[in-house]
Amino acid sequence: MLESRVALHWIPLGAGDGSHSVRWNGRVFEMLSARHRHRPPCDLYHSALIVHSDGVRYTIEMAPEWTGSGNRGVVCTGPVGLRGLGRSPWFRYEIRRWQDGTIPDLAEEHVTRVDVATDPERARRLLDLAPTFPTATWGRDEQGAGEMWNSNSLISWLLVSSGHDISTVHVPARGRAPGWDAGVVVARRQTTLPIHDQPASAP
Repeated sequence: MLESRVALHWIPLGAGDGSHSVRWNGRVFEMLSARHRHRPPCDLYHSALIVHSDGVRYTIEMAPEWTGSGNRGVVCTGPVGLRGLGRSPWFRYEIRRWQDGTIPDLAEEHVTRVDVATDPERARRLLDLAPTFPTATWGRDEQGAGEMWNSNSLISWLLVSSGHDISTVHVPARGRAPGWDAGVVVARRQTTLPIHDQPASAP
């Protein structure tokens, strides 16, 4: 039987951004958030998956539409910032379930890999669920989940909805993954599969 594998990768926010604007804006956001919550600032991470199923390798991530070209396994898209802005590719994200695809940011330093326990059925279910991801507006809380919707929401939603145990999936030390809990909350509302605890959150 072919082995099934699911690997989550924690990628430092701003990896691969030559302009450094993403990293800088993220630091400002985290500084304000930390001050508001009376806690020390954390390092921010976003996440992506590499899934091996039935002998085939897939990459799964959320990325800005304008950063892609050619066949990249896009299965759905959603708006960024404001729903009306989503009519423009400059304000649209895409969900990529890309067979033999690449995630350039994985070549950056300080990327942390976490292997998630899986089996053939759950790995296939995860891949099948990608086109059904709730494409709410990136950066907003249209779902009433308590925090913004983003790439971390995609990954946690897929893992929980497909029945994976994420109780051992922790963000790196002194790190935080905004949006992770939102994906878990929404998945819990929708799934009838067994639900496990959801670390990954930081202070």
